[in-house]
Amino acid sequence: MRYEKNWAGNYTYGAVECHVPDNLDEVRERVAGSEKIKVLGSRHSFNGIADTHATHLSMERMNRVLSLDREHNRVTVEGGIRYGDLCTYLHEQGYALHNLASLPHISVAGACATATHGSGDAHGNLATAVYSLEIVKADGEVATFTRDEADGEFFGAVVGLGALGVVTKLTLDVVPAFDMMQHVYEGLPLSEVQHNFEAIVASGYSVSLFSDWTDTTFNQVWLKQTVPAGSTSVPGVGQFHGAKLSEVNLHPVPGQEAEHCSEQCGIAGPWHERMPHFKMAFTPSAGEELQSEYIVPREHALSALEAIASLRENIAPLLFTSELRTIAADRLWLSPCYEQDAVGFHFTWKPDWESVRQLLPEMEARLEPFRARPHWGKLFTMSPEKLQLYYPRLPEFRDLARRCDQAGKFRNAYLDTYIFNV
Repeated sequence: MRYEKNWAGNYTYGAVECHVPDNLDEVRERVAGSEKIKVLGSRHSFNGIADTHATHLSMERMNRVLSLDREHNRVTVEGGIRYGDLCTYLHEQGYALHNLASLPHISVAGACATATHGSGDAHGNLATAVYSLEIVKADGEVATFTRDEADGEFFGAVVGLGALGVVTKLTLDVVPAFDMMQHVYEGLPLSEVQHNFEAIVASGYSVSLFSDWTDTTFNQVWLKQTVPAGSTSVPGVGQFHGAKLSEVNLHPVPGQEAEHCSEQCGIAGPWHERMPHFKMAFTPSAGEELQSEYIVPREHALSALEAIASLRENIAPLLFTSELRTIAADRLWLSPCYEQDAVGFHFTWKPDWESVRQLLPEMEARLEPFRARPHWGKLFTMSPEKLQLYYPRLPEFRDLARRCDQAGKFRNAYLDTYIFNV
């Protein structure tokens, strides 16, 4: 068995084989007996972070919920479970996660390992829900990292980029289940965002601003809010900072049909059917596409927005859509939100890598004064030297990774370039 490409089809893996273990013992045996090995999750990364020229290990069969701790409000899952499946289980048990990404299709372990995030002023990225994780190290032995440990290495292990080993088990904090609804507004002027940014992003549990940069407006605002249990429909106000309420469901990519998107128009429903932008049952987003994302300290949000707007004429021809979201600070060493509230500027590009590759250095140069950090799993051209400056705990992370993997069994070209290149 072998997976040749990632989900979007833009990256071809170099692995010669892929093994799919059923249990922890099989993982330990395979890892201990391999010279080079990398874990392959749901294949939603757009670069070589999960690549190898040797053996891939897919966790897709280790995808169960193992336990639900109602006393401490925690759930323990295997590393291969996807958010869509976990959310269905949690909701049936009366629980929820604090945040979700745009897509419910991604694996929990992979999303946490790359600090993937959702949206909301008060909400940290998905990895901030992790209470503990179990990792199979290079020698096949098992290590467990827990948030309560005195040495603090847990905060280095959670966003691990696959450098420490195979994440076989995670325990996540959960909260009581709740209902949500969302309204979409069209035509938010850029000037309104510049003058009322704080009020706009604080207007809901989760707020996303979408633009295709063809003009000086945000095409859509997706405003997600909690509602009382038992609500069926909540009307929206006609105007939102100059944007007009949509009376039909919309897709964030202009011209795309909305049937794949989560329900809008104020129709209430379970948290896990409203918080993501896309439904689990459908192919997510636009299909064949490229993605980049830059996370900027919140204090620089408007300056970064102006820098991106200055490239509007170069960005628009290559773009499906872009999204602006807020993310709360955390304590995770390799998180782009380490000790700082942040804003994510996400770009979903048309599948023209050569043109995008030429544009990204200019975009990164415009964003450099604002210490923009690229999403670990998406496309960027930033030099390793610049990227490493933004992570003050990187030397400690390297030490931790080397203790878990002395021979470099889990290292690959990506990690050698961006993490271990000193």
